[in-house]
Amino acid sequence: MPGMKPRIAFAGMTHLGLVSSVAAAAKGFEVLGFDPDAALVGALQAGRLPIVEPDLDDTLAANAERLAFTSRIEDLAGCNVVFLSADVPTGDDGGSDLSPIRRLIETVLPHLGADAVFVVLCQVPPGFTRTVGRDGAHLFYQVETLIFGRAMERALLPERIIVGKSDSGLALPPAYRAYLDAFGCPVLPMVYESAELAKIAINCFLVAQVTTTNTLAGLAERIGADWGEIAPALRLDARIGPKAYLGPGLGLAGGNLERDLATVQALACQFGSEAGLIDAMTANSSLRKDWMLTTLHREVLSKMPNPVIAVLGLAYKENTRSTKNSPSLALISCLKDWQVRVFDPVVDPEVLTHPKLVAAPSALAAAQGADVLVIATAWPEFRSLTGEVLEKVMRGRTVIDPWRVLASAPGFDHFVLGVPPRREASLAASS
Repeated sequence: MPGMKPRIAFAGMTHLGLVSSVAAAAKGFEVLGFDPDAALVGALQAGRLPIVEPDLDDTLAANAERLAFTSRIEDLAGCNVVFLSADVPTGDDGGSDLSPIRRLIETVLPHLGADAVFVVLCQVPPGFTRTVGRDGAHLFYQVETLIFGRAMERALLPERIIVGKSDSGLALPPAYRAYLDAFGCPVLPMVYESAELAKIAINCFLVAQVTTTNTLAGLAERIGADWGEIAPALRLDARIGPKAYLGPGLGLAGGNLERDLATVQALACQFGSEAGLIDAMTANSSLRKDWMLTTLHREVLSKMPNPVIAVLGLAYKENTRSTKNSPSLALISCLKDWQVRVFDPVVDPEVLTHPKLVAAPSALAAAQGADVLVIATAWPEFRSLTGEVLEKVMRGRTVIDPWRVLASAPGFDHFVLGVPPRREASLAASS
């Protein structure tokens, strides 16, 4: 294959595989996206994407001539580099369900050419890659960097690529090397186990930022400080940096970070190491998840017999359809005694089971006649709401807005993470 671009394939057309396939096509490679689900492949061939990501549709359309989808396993035979790219399901305890990954490996491996490179891209625990039944010269692990809501940006412009291999002295095959070079970033090779643990280490450091930020933002709410004023000062500290996670949140969501905490806790038990810090991070996340419900109960539910509650946003964060460990769904599950109106730009309310739930056609329709508005997901379109607009349609004057989606809410009691409560409605009523 000297002088020719390798043909790339991705097995598993879930979030990770689909985004990675489109990014590879955008880098100029001929790409095949395989999935055993013929219905899913049919939808992809018709241009119907099951996920939401900024720039995904446009990037796919611009590179469609280099990207094909198939459910025929034998089509993988002509590919030089094949990535295992299925999302790994996680349970409620954060543990990974690897059984579908192992089934996909058993399906794919018999159909690869003898010289084809097989790369495990999905997240697996340390020790997994070495158990895959393929010789070490043609088997690699690559750390995925998927971030829901920013997946295309991360797939096209990785800051570095971490590659696990069977032996530290092993050279990367030319086809795989040609693919990696197309991304123009440092490639860090290491043995399988180091790369697998590197992915977990990255997530643990992210959790440390999340936990520290949430802890101090919670203190800010109590002492009159504004975390929004503090975060820019931290970003100017070279030891923390401009991209540090410094936005207060509602604990950990999405599944991947919780999975790595659970993995470290399990490994610590298995090998007898200490993991008290990881236990504390898990506990902090659980405590923070209750912020919306605690505020809602204190300000509304304990004072009003039958309030109408409007909840905007069901996804666990903006720009994604994923509801894995969504704070919004956790909140709504606790509100089954009250009437709840919901709206999300992309998530179907059918994901919910609630006896008094009403699905609204828009954010403003959800707020119509509501006693309290909870902006549970910071979708950009919710920023068009203003206090003046809400004042005309809402019955009550309480807005719970964790991420400060509303720039201001004059006339409302406005509750934001990292900021003391701003009570204007209740003060006006008592004066």
